[in-house]
Amino acid sequence: MAEHHFHLKADWPGGRNSEGFINAGNLKTKVSIPPEMDGPGAGTNPDEMLLGAAATCYMITLAAMIERANLPLKEMSLTSEGIVDVTNGVFTYKKIIHRPVVALAETSTDSERKKLRRLVEKAETSCMISRAIQGNVEMELEPTLS
Repeated sequence: MAEHHFHLKADWPGGRNSEGFINAGNLKTKVSIPPEMDGPGAGTNPDEMLLGAAATCYMITLAAMIERANLPLKEMSLTSEGIVDVTNGVFTYKKIIHRPVVALAETSTDSERKKLRRLVEKAETSCMISRAIQGNVEMELEPTLS
């Protein structure tokens, strides 16, 4: 069994609307509450970072699956949306919607396109971030495949 350890150092100078800083290896940025939640909007925030973790994990997992399946990938991109619900002053990360756009080479077969469709769905349940938030945040896929 292998374990990988990741570390983050955070500095926060004061109250709710302060601006902090995080350093986690290649991730070095200001952090604050986003303007949508009446914060200063400096740097990034937990909502964007959770969305970023889920999106990049999904994209990397899908890319690895496509490569292992030897599918003739032409191009791939992803947009993702995070939805936070506020009810009675309680903030809940409700849903993440991934919208992958994946194109195979024009020479791809029907069998390869069917396999791609299966992999697009399987990548969501295989990604470790999706598995970590499973049961807490609804995950939805809206793929565009060609």
